[in-house]
Amino acid sequence: MGRQYVSDIAFTDSVKDFQKANGSREAYARMEQGVGWRTEVSEELSSFLADADMFYLATANADGQPYIQYRGGPPGFLRVLDAQTLAFADFAGNQQYISAGNLAENPKAFVFLIDYVNRRRIKAWGTARVVADDSELLERLSDPRYPAMPERVIVFSIEAWDVNCPQHIHVRIPVAEVEQLKARILELEARIKDSANDGELHPGNE
Repeated sequence: MGRQYVSDIAFTDSVKDFQKANGSREAYARMEQGVGWRTEVSEELSSFLADADMFYLATANADGQPYIQYRGGPPGFLRVLDAQTLAFADFAGNQQYISAGNLAENPKAFVFLIDYVNRRRIKAWGTARVVADDSELLERLSDPRYPAMPERVIVFSIEAWDVNCPQHIHVRIPVAEVEQLKARILELEARIKDSANDGELHPGNE
């Protein structure tokens, strides 16, 4: 059965029945008939990807058994190849190869991007494939400064993407930012201590 709207990739008849039963179908129907979900990389998505140093990749095997894997790398490691294609270097890991094996028999995939600091998230549906014999592409997607061995490339073709609401996203601050805050606090405490000592040495300076 063909899709009437881009969001039908997720809003199946069963999903729409639940929306009707819970009062949200009318609002989503207006969304579908309006701008709707997007199918190409926008400036907003490109900007989000440029800062992202992690995302979640969901795949499923031929029987439909789902699997979600955390993917981390240097900021911007999930790159835009063209208006409907993203790709990233697949780093050496625990050698289970569940995602790669799933994609070999079921190309459907899902990318979930989240920015915990600014409470933003983007979800993207599509298909993915493993590319193991393109050294030029692998080099293009690799960052020699990042301490990991890239083994292959995973290319993700976008069919639909949408921005999710920030509700219930708990703020998480990266360790690097926490360390910077700690250093700043220590610096300010030292200045306060020095000022207090100066006051003790020169009681007339009030």
